[in-house]
Amino acid sequence: MEDTKKLEHLKKMIDDLKSVGNDIDVAEEIRRLETLSTKLEREIIDNYTAWDKVQIARMMDRPRSIYYINQFVTDFVELHGDRSFKDDQAIIGGIGKIGEHVVTIIAQNKGKNAKENIERNFGMPHPEGYRKALRLMKQAEKFHRPVVCLIDTPGAYCGLGAEERGQGEAIARNLMEMARLKTPIIAGVIGEGGSGGALALGVADRVFMQENTTYSILSPEGFASILWKDSSKAREAAEMMKITAVDLLESQIIDNIVNEPLGGAHKAPEEAAKMLETYLISQLDELSRISKEDLVNQRYERFRKYGTFFE
Repeated sequence: MEDTKKLEHLKKMIDDLKSVGNDIDVAEEIRRLETLSTKLEREIIDNYTAWDKVQIARMMDRPRSIYYINQFVTDFVELHGDRSFKDDQAIIGGIGKIGEHVVTIIAQNKGKNAKENIERNFGMPHPEGYRKALRLMKQAEKFHRPVVCLIDTPGAYCGLGAEERGQGEAIARNLMEMARLKTPIIAGVIGEGGSGGALALGVADRVFMQENTTYSILSPEGFASILWKDSSKAREAAEMMKITAVDLLESQIIDNIVNEPLGGAHKAPEEAAKMLETYLISQLDELSRISKEDLVNQRYERFRKYGTFFE
């Protein structure tokens, strides 16, 4: 907390000096203070707790999937509906180009305000959302397009209607079909990755997380409620759950961490989009050189080894 106050004071001093003018001595002092500010901010970020990462991942002004699609997916054409019930706005799906690669994009999307969140059901898909996603994946396989999944959900919607229409079956079918899909798949968490709702888009050849995101079996609040019957212990639960990108890379649950601008993607969305685009292009280039049979076999082995240990 003390370091945060120092950082705020430094930034105020910088803003005050910038309003003075362009005197050489002033400019030199601004550069010195900016160097100190960047160093202090880096130290604060390096000491972020798991709960800090949870808060950043949930920020309303964090870039959403639709922002990234608009930033670096060219010629994007959105496709709608599961051909059975309706179009689920919590999942965006379509075709576009990332670099020189024509891909199928499937992305969970939260809103940037209350109205958008209601339209997008707060990023919590219904079963028809997962069926739409699977329809587009199978289409991608048919036309030899890689699949890119962007994950950002607190979990699949658990309302009565969703359960009646087969929420569990829809998620399970996605897991099965993605495991044997004969086309490259890249999946990554760009905000919250909650429970089976996230995993339903997470069976991939490359799984990544942005630096300040979380991926977990349920929310820290839910974990604390089950374990201690007290949701107020969510901060403690977050540390125990090992839900940050660093934790999951160490456990080999994910393959890569995609860096964010200093302080989080919300601080410089355009820069965050460029970092994500660069990563996706590099992985698409790499996966395009692997045969479809090898991709499926490696994907199967990758997920089969989860949970194994040696004494």
